[in-house]
Amino acid sequence: MEYSPPPLFKQGPSALARLIFFVVLAIALLISDARFNTLEIVRGVLGAGLYPLQRAALVPRDIFMGATDLAVTSAALRNENQALADKNLQLSIKAGDASQLSIENTHLRALLNLQSRATTQTTPAEVQYDTRDPFTQKVVIGKGAQQGIQDGAPVVNEDGVIGQVTRVFPLQSEVTLLSDKDQAVPVQIVRTGLRSVIYGTPKGDTLDLRFVPISADVQAGDELVTSGLDGIYPPGLAVAKVVRVDKQADTAFARVVCLPVAPVRGARQLLVLHYNVNVPPNPIEVEAAAAAKEAKENKGKKGKGSKTAVPAAGSAASAAAPAGPASSAAAAKPAAPVAAKPAAPASGAAAAPKPASAATPHKSRKAHLPRAASGVAQ
Repeated sequence: MEYSPPPLFKQGPSALARLIFFVVLAIALLISDARFNTLEIVRGVLGAGLYPLQRAALVPRDIFMGATDLAVTSAALRNENQALADKNLQLSIKAGDASQLSIENTHLRALLNLQSRATTQTTPAEVQYDTRDPFTQKVVIGKGAQQGIQDGAPVVNEDGVIGQVTRVFPLQSEVTLLSDKDQAVPVQIVRTGLRSVIYGTPKGDTLDLRFVPISADVQAGDELVTSGLDGIYPPGLAVAKVVRVDKQADTAFARVVCLPVAPVRGARQLLVLHYNVNVPPNPIEVEAAAAAKEAKENKGKKGKGSKTAVPAAGSAASAAAPAGPASSAAAAKPAAPVAAKPAAPASGAAAAPKPASAATPHKSRKAHLPRAASGVAQ
């Protein structure tokens, strides 16, 4: 008896045939979609239809992430608000003390009849981009000569010194950062008052305090501020902090490694200082300028005297010429010694600063000429 399934439970094509069919169909769809983008519309329709289901499936995750972000943001905002409030209180106290000290300083200077040493004005600026040279530590700010930026002006932020303006363009300026290897700033240690010069390093991550003797009192943690001796940086600006001091017996100076107080590379908003030092000029330079001016005036007087001496000698020769028409043959013989004698005084008159010496030869020539004329007449 042949067994055959009832018509309701017929299996259709075999499993292998269906597998081959669907594999071929999938490959054809992949090739057609990759080459001709035939399924782009179908994909868009399916995406638009399934988007509400996707959003509904992601609702629990979005709720959890939103609650977490809200908690973290609220905590961060509270901490930042508390830190800013504390800093504002400290700055308020310091501002009150600074105002009181400024009033006292003004009163004492007025009492002692002293002029104010310096005036400082600021111009806010923002860093636009870094320079293309990878071997230097420089940035470009968005203020230039049209905004009053001057070459050599110091650049700071709320933490301390950032660098110095080294090139000025009409609308931009180039700032050499404190960590550049060619940048030097005169500083002093707050604790001891020791003055020195701090330099950048080739790597740009630390600062090098040079010319510090081995016997100097320098410790890790000492704060460095600008000394103001160069006339460029105002005194008292925070610069760096000492992190390591290496003293070796075979060298005369200690190696002091420092870190900048301000975020040199991370600063965005900066202040450009216009620092004008009101100090009297150097007396040595004043004396040198006065001596040079006096030498120039003396040189001009000597040149004027030499020009006036030559016409004097010429006038003496012209005065001597009319005395000889009595006898040209007889006057030729005594005229030679007379002309030879005033030659030396005439040259001396040109070299001497006083014109009185040129008058003496004229009298002697006039005294000799009548005698020669009388001898010829005899």
